[in-house]
Amino acid sequence: MNKEINLGMSAKVQIEENECWWGIATTIGCQSPLSIKNEGFSRDIRCENYSNQSVPLLVSNKGRYIWSDKAFKCTINGGLLNFEIEAPLNVVNAGTTLREAFLAASKAHFPPSGKIPDLSLIAKPQWNTWIELTYNQNQNDILAYARYIGENGFPTGGVIMVDDTWQYGYGIWEFDPRRFSDPKKMCDELHSLGYKVMLWVCPFVSMDSPGYREMAFGMKDAGVRCEKGGLINDIDGEPVAAKWWNGRSASIDFSSTRGIAWFSRQLSSLKEQYGVDGWKLDAGDTESYKANWVTHGSFSPSEMCEAYAKIGLQFPLNEYRACFKMGGQPLVQRLCDKGHSWTDLQQLIPDMISCGLLGHPFVCPDMIGGGNWTAFTEAASNPFEPELFVRSAQAHALSPMMQFSAAPWRMLKGEYLDAVRDAAWLRMKFAQYIVDLAKECAISGEPMLRNMEYNYPGHGWENVKDQFMMGEKLLVAPQIIKGAKERVVILPPGEWISDEGKVYCGPCEQIIQTPLSRLPYFELSSHNS
Repeated sequence: MNKEINLGMSAKVQIEENECWWGIATTIGCQSPLSIKNEGFSRDIRCENYSNQSVPLLVSNKGRYIWSDKAFKCTINGGLLNFEIEAPLNVVNAGTTLREAFLAASKAHFPPSGKIPDLSLIAKPQWNTWIELTYNQNQNDILAYARYIGENGFPTGGVIMVDDTWQYGYGIWEFDPRRFSDPKKMCDELHSLGYKVMLWVCPFVSMDSPGYREMAFGMKDAGVRCEKGGLINDIDGEPVAAKWWNGRSASIDFSSTRGIAWFSRQLSSLKEQYGVDGWKLDAGDTESYKANWVTHGSFSPSEMCEAYAKIGLQFPLNEYRACFKMGGQPLVQRLCDKGHSWTDLQQLIPDMISCGLLGHPFVCPDMIGGGNWTAFTEAASNPFEPELFVRSAQAHALSPMMQFSAAPWRMLKGEYLDAVRDAAWLRMKFAQYIVDLAKECAISGEPMLRNMEYNYPGHGWENVKDQFMMGEKLLVAPQIIKGAKERVVILPPGEWISDEGKVYCGPCEQIIQTPLSRLPYFELSSHNS
């Protein structure tokens, strides 16, 4: 039986001996689990989501969890978790394991909806046009990119994500006619090739646009009067010019029914006119909003981030990179953009583990090879590494999602291209298992991708961050060390069959060979079912 302690506004929690904690923010995956060894740790999700998902939640391998309904600041000092809070903090003894703690927190605070994002995002590799086209998204090159997928021997179908600059302007959510001569024809052709079409959008509105005039002044084009409102204002009642990576723009107020209706109407119109299937909903970070800005619903920065995420519930084909709370919902959560480096590759597994333990089972590990487009140009400061690209593809292949952007056929040749193509086809081999797992997790709320401690408590595997479980029956151990040709794999209790057909009896540790072409994985024998 759960034992709950309501700490009210006084918030200090003693870290028990050998206790390990996960939570708060996805991007602290590499620092997790948190323990008394993390003296000096500090995160404040009231004002920042650290480029990814954040949740006022911590779960412990001792069966405890900590929850608050509002964002908090957490530090570790003197063997204590210290909190600055804006709502009461609850500490719950739910059992003795990480899994028991997570399931209790999920049931109480972010119960699973039973719904799943569009399975096109999960069953096949995704293809994002950002790195190939950057700020020159255009109809001809998008169609060529889609055709090249099949022509180069990769699995076809799934999803094409058209990234920033397909639109005429920020908040002018119409295809730019200078780059798209017939967007309906483009969408139809992509559909005929088996792809669903996603478009990049953001919660900003250029301050010289029709949408801005409509919401700020209640004036549509041709002088038509309408209800104004829907933008975030400053203390003088004027729309804020919010700073973000592409400049300054007005910011939609998602605490306002007017703002929600305006934004939703733009997206729905694109679906109706062109057959667009869904949205890559970028930006919306907590730090994009300021506490002294005026919103219709008096929302805090973290609450505005949460309100933006709720837009995605209208569309099964969605992707977010920034989010507050919203666990248990059918929203795809992508890891923040990683650099083209071995260090960033090594962040993928712990960050995906962290995201799952925040209540987000449908996690995408960024783009293969990293999301920084400059790394894939001749002017890159750090040279492109074919081996890194291969190992990145392998780390993606059997995770909840696999997303390409830089075209493998442009960047790679010979054995490197073969290895990446093989990783994509390996995903197809396990597609039904991964889809079935996603459906199960939509009902149970559990992470699809799990750390060893979640499935196998009490073995001392809390800090294993270079391998993972997909559900109960598939263990994946990618090579993530530059130049390495072997690695140690920890196998849990049971009989495990490797990708090479060898049988191992766990628990044990095995040294496994990892030539460039190999992604080691192990399936639990049916004898253990």
